[in-house]
Amino acid sequence: MVQIKTPEQIAKMREAGLVVAAIHAATREAAVPGATTRDLDQVARKVLAEHDAKPNFLGYGGFPATICTSVNEVVVHGIPSDEVVLKDGDIISIDCGAIIDGWHGDAAYTAFVGSGHAPELLELSRVTEESMWAGIAAMKQGNRLVDVSRAIETYIRRQPKPGGGRYGIIEDYGGHGIGTEMHMDPHLLNYVDRRRGKGPKLVTGFCLAIEPMVSLGTPRTEVLSDDWTVITTDGTWSSHWEHSVALTDEGPLVLTAPDGGRAKLAEHGVTAAPDPLA
Repeated sequence: MVQIKTPEQIAKMREAGLVVAAIHAATREAAVPGATTRDLDQVARKVLAEHDAKPNFLGYGGFPATICTSVNEVVVHGIPSDEVVLKDGDIISIDCGAIIDGWHGDAAYTAFVGSGHAPELLELSRVTEESMWAGIAAMKQGNRLVDVSRAIETYIRRQPKPGGGRYGIIEDYGGHGIGTEMHMDPHLLNYVDRRRGKGPKLVTGFCLAIEPMVSLGTPRTEVLSDDWTVITTDGTWSSHWEHSVALTDEGPLVLTAPDGGRAKLAEHGVTAAPDPLA
């Protein structure tokens, strides 16, 4: 059952989304050589406290931290640690969320630590982020869930990979509904699986966390012995981007983007919905 939100509920989710955006800004600034991933977790906790928001990752299924910090070959669910020290040339995907009055926001981004990153890493992150925006642009009245999956996959498959071969679209993890819980129906694949059908129609009040994860190699993953950390099976590095998005009568509103998604959606010929908090 898909939870459909009222305009008032979407406005509350926008509040939570802006807290997530603030966490992104603060952790991006703190993701420098010599910082530990535990340092980044502390930064996120401070931002949540400043906004009187609650973390939705901490304690979720037993997860022991406020944010996920996934470095290099770690795809998702990396646990912040004093032992993981960021180095020049690393990439890190930071996934985090916030709760305001029971309503959730959830988003992720990939950052470059220091300098001197290989062109294929820069392109990996760009392709992953742009595929997310292609999926967001497909959140239109009358489309179905599969149209979002198709937009993400099509964008990735059309991008030439430096050095040849194909990008790995991670198979075991994807996007999801979001609202009064962080993870809700429906599950959103980042590729088209005809066995799953077209999925529900996208209607006003539909909210999705759209989050492609892409590797330089395999689409397959494994979970480490901590029961959380997900890595690529071939050790290739990966990127993860995510935004929470609401579909309104006036189009999509990117709840976790500072500008509501206005600038990036314009590149796709889509007008973002007005910000209810503006």
